[in-house]
Amino acid sequence: MAMKKNKNKCLKFGNLCGNMYLQNPVITASGTFSEDFSQLIDLKRLGAIVTKTVTLKPRVGNPPPRIFETESGMLNAIGLSNDGINAFVEEKLPILSQLGIPIILSIAGESSSEFTKLTKTLNGTKGISALELNISCPNIKRTKKRGSKVKLIAQDPKAVFDTVKTVRRLTKLTLITKLSPNVTDITSIAKAAESGGSDAISLINTVFGMAIDIETRKPQLGNVIGGLSGPAIKPIALRMVWEVARAVKIPTIGVGGIMNAQDAVEFLIAGATAVEVGTASIVNPKATIEIIDGIEKFMKRNKIKDIKKLIGSLKCKTKS
Repeated sequence: MAMKKNKNKCLKFGNLCGNMYLQNPVITASGTFSEDFSQLIDLKRLGAIVTKTVTLKPRVGNPPPRIFETESGMLNAIGLSNDGINAFVEEKLPILSQLGIPIILSIAGESSSEFTKLTKTLNGTKGISALELNISCPNIKRTKKRGSKVKLIAQDPKAVFDTVKTVRRLTKLTLITKLSPNVTDITSIAKAAESGGSDAISLINTVFGMAIDIETRKPQLGNVIGGLSGPAIKPIALRMVWEVARAVKIPTIGVGGIMNAQDAVEFLIAGATAVEVGTASIVNPKATIEIIDGIEKFMKRNKIKDIKKLIGSLKCKTKS
């Protein structure tokens, strides 16, 4: 994989997950990127861009406040606010498709039927390299059936398998399934996604969390509970990437608390083929480019000519 175009060979990511290629392992995470960043960085240097999650119909999202800064991260309860798939295809995609790098469209639905409609709407649409199935957003409300518990799709292996398999049948686009850390056994969920036909696994999504204003005794978020991201969740994400990378044969994409090049390199060593940078970009819009440069410097310093030699290179004897 190359850190810069026309300097080294690009990683042929498509060898393992369809026909998507990455020129370097750094991707923007969903909901943290804006095309306005083009005023600050060269977007063509990115490995790929994951869009803000799009749903079938427009969503208003959760009541404010929606974001709260914690001691070592950020809580958010946006609620997948967006203008719907039709508006995205008509207004956003034409702009993104001109960037010349892979565009990964993040899509979300509350059922297989919604994912079916979303995928059918996208069939034949140009400018999209892959779909990231967001089956793990922790801060959207769902209807609770009497006598049953409300679950994310990503918390049920069968639901994961069924959803991925449904989308797989409808598209030839690369499929990336984004998993939740809010489970007991992450490997069983990852294997279900792989069995359903996913080309790659991205993990983790945010961790359930909340914060309280002690003066008012009210929650800091309008939705009460939100998703925690940032440095606080990095050890959790790193552990889960390591577990999943050894449990499946498809690539893993590490997400969670990646703030600098050292963090990114840790994920690559743990087995991630690529990383998604989220909260860091909100703090510093130049973070992705700094991370790309930092990985390149690390490889030169350690005389690593092929990033494949770095991926999964953790020196660990344990079999647990």
